[in-house]
Amino acid sequence: MEEAIQKADVLIEALPWIRRFRNKITVIKLGGSVMEDPGALTHLLLDVVFMETVGMLPVVVHGGGAAISRAMADAGLQPRFVHGRRYTDDATLEIVDRVLAGEVNEQLARRISDLGSQARPLNFRSTNVLFGERTYLPGNGGEPIDLGHVGRVTRVDRDTIEDLCRQGVVPVIPSMCMTDAGERLNVNADMAATAVAQALRVEKLVYLSDVNGVRRDKGDPESLVHSLSERQAREMIDSGAIDAGMIPKVQACLETLERGVHKVHIIDGRLRHSLLLEVYTSKGVGTEIVKGSE
Repeated sequence: MEEAIQKADVLIEALPWIRRFRNKITVIKLGGSVMEDPGALTHLLLDVVFMETVGMLPVVVHGGGAAISRAMADAGLQPRFVHGRRYTDDATLEIVDRVLAGEVNEQLARRISDLGSQARPLNFRSTNVLFGERTYLPGNGGEPIDLGHVGRVTRVDRDTIEDLCRQGVVPVIPSMCMTDAGERLNVNADMAATAVAQALRVEKLVYLSDVNGVRRDKGDPESLVHSLSERQAREMIDSGAIDAGMIPKVQACLETLERGVHKVHIIDGRLRHSLLLEVYTSKGVGTEIVKGSE
């Protein structure tokens, strides 16, 4: 009986958050090691199904780096890097298109449907919703450095995504875009999710990471900072408390807040039901970065 009461208490704690976020879009960026762990991925997709069932409007944007690397190895292709960034040549683009925008995208949509919610893969074979242009790195002399078929999102088909959400369908979007001339481009998954969140002016953007969020001591998971204002986040970057690979992620969060998104979350996607714990509990399990100075 006590265990049953505790379960009811959890539902009551979730109630105000369920009411608050009903009919609000949340973008979930899926990638990294969670996609390589079948158990963790199943629990995460169950969280997405729960969100849709109680009236939230989840949108999934995903990468697929490990699957792409395996396909390249099977094809005998060696990755090429230019100034630390992966170069996408014609052969690599064919694999990215087939594996990321095809196999991975459609498999994720099928798994969400199998778990109880309708889902729609939005890829080049169905309906593409991300449009963009090639990106270049600045050279030492100011000349552009070509990265091949690599791009950034400049336009999002907002109407298609919102229409699916209103129909109770979970949009599943791969991190690729198309130029006006029809060229397909590989896009960083974090940046693709950010572009979608900004275009939809969503309530929340959730980045699934391999760490539990922003820490005061990066080596100590117990030093997690549960909530940061924009000002506090910038102060932690300036002081060096936020460094290395977390800097671009936090900077992307800050840019997203400036474009109209209310809250951005960084959570450990490997933690069972981390998405529900972050969204529907008072304390959460990751870091939320909120607009404003406090």
